[in-house]
Amino acid sequence: MATLRFLCFLSVLVLSGASPLVLTVVNNCPFTVWPAIQPNSGHDVLERGGFALETLQHRTFHVPDRHWSGRIWGRTGCHYSRGGFFCATGDCGGRIECGGAGGAVPATLAQFSLHHPNTDLSSYSVSLVDGFNLPMTVTPHEGKGACPVVGCRVNLLETCPPALRVAHGGKVVGCKSGCEAFGTDELCCRGHFNSPATCKASTYSEFFKHSCPATFTYAHDSPSLTHQCASPVELKVIFCH
Repeated sequence: MATLRFLCFLSVLVLSGASPLVLTVVNNCPFTVWPAIQPNSGHDVLERGGFALETLQHRTFHVPDRHWSGRIWGRTGCHYSRGGFFCATGDCGGRIECGGAGGAVPATLAQFSLHHPNTDLSSYSVSLVDGFNLPMTVTPHEGKGACPVVGCRVNLLETCPPALRVAHGGKVVGCKSGCEAFGTDELCCRGHFNSPATCKASTYSEFFKHSCPATFTYAHDSPSLTHQCASPVELKVIFCH
């Protein structure tokens, strides 16, 4: 999973209050989802990095009081086989507890940077830069001011262009980004294209943006997602909102 290309993301800014901030992961899908958590370098692995959530279940956990940043995604089609644990999408190396490892693309990705140093600001957003596998939103609770829900509520697997589809067991389970599908410098914003001036939207990123405008869809995308929000007590990551 791309780690560096999405480090500089424009997202929702929230001012953390005195109450501890918690993350809640909710599975509203009609099937089991295996959430995975990967911290950025130097940060704690939360909840051992992964667990199972059956349909209509949720799991709540505290984030460190100090600065924490990382990502959350959902794995689908998981099963035990030959001594390992493997998933059709989002697999993190054949184990249920990812332990800090990243996941295979395509996967819908929630990004967090909580308790920014010196300012105690926090930010969150949802990225389709690495493709799509599940509808996902991030919802703030008990905050003040303009605290929007961001993410993608639409099941893009149903409309994914044929060239971007990932199939498993006879059904579409993922929708690749243009970069993952074709690997060109232009679509991946590499080399000469690795700047805001040269990295542009493509027909593939526009497919994601059309249905899910409140997401990042390519490396230097900058949607209008900046809002001030005071003291959220909880941030909910919801699959199949």
